[in-house]
Amino acid sequence: MRSRTPSGMRLVNLLLSGWTGLVFLFLYLPIVLLVVYSFNASRLAIVWEGFTFRWYEQLWHEFTAHLADERRSALIESMGNSVIIAAATTGLSVLLGTAGGWLLHRYRFPALRTISTLIFIPMIIPEIIMGISLLIFFKTVEMELGFATVIISHVTFCFPFVLVAVQARLAGLDPSLEEAAMDLGATPLKAFWHVMVPYLLPAIISGALMSFTLSMDELIVTYFTRGPKSETLPIKVYGMAKVGLNPLLNTISTVFIVGTAMLVICAELLKGTARRSREPG
Repeated sequence: MRSRTPSGMRLVNLLLSGWTGLVFLFLYLPIVLLVVYSFNASRLAIVWEGFTFRWYEQLWHEFTAHLADERRSALIESMGNSVIIAAATTGLSVLLGTAGGWLLHRYRFPALRTISTLIFIPMIIPEIIMGISLLIFFKTVEMELGFATVIISHVTFCFPFVLVAVQARLAGLDPSLEEAAMDLGATPLKAFWHVMVPYLLPAIISGALMSFTLSMDELIVTYFTRGPKSETLPIKVYGMAKVGLNPLLNTISTVFIVGTAMLVICAELLKGTARRSREPG
């Protein structure tokens, strides 16, 4: 029996499905290999010698010893620095991005387009240029490099992502929501907090996750704006990778991948709860 050759839309769908599969393979295969090799018994991260939890045990021992002040671990300390900086950056970015998105949506003034353009520039400017310019700025104002300078630098390119998400959410806003709240006696501040914030919550959560991820992952800008006591995990990992591949790098990366997946799941659950709470009883 002669085999039938796909034709028309069936062939297009087949080609698109194959291309989509290749794209997903290209994106996720390196991550899968990294997770698999985090259980590798070999000290060489590219040679498989068997399955083991040795590197997770070593990471746990370093973590507990660091917390107990028995032995200071530069790796664990840099991880803590990254979490602190990312948390502070996310909080400030959410405040600035939400307020900025609301003000740009709510009010009209002559320089609106110019300000919107200037806000989005940090999203597209090369990171090395941003890092050098921020370093020059901090040196000009005689600000000591440390946690504050790194957080300010990260907020500079993170809060526009929150602002974009909030503006996209506000594009479908029904103006009568705020008006109805104020007709019922709510002040503008209460109307914003009790009506607009729940409506914007999915966008705020998405922007916060993006900000946290970008801050945790940032290397180039941090390299120029960090101080001697504010070394982050990407800076530490970069230094370790130049010396040679360390199995702990795979282990730490796997831990952060799992943590990121848990954050995404929690965000989806929160957004689902927010949607259900707005639905009529």
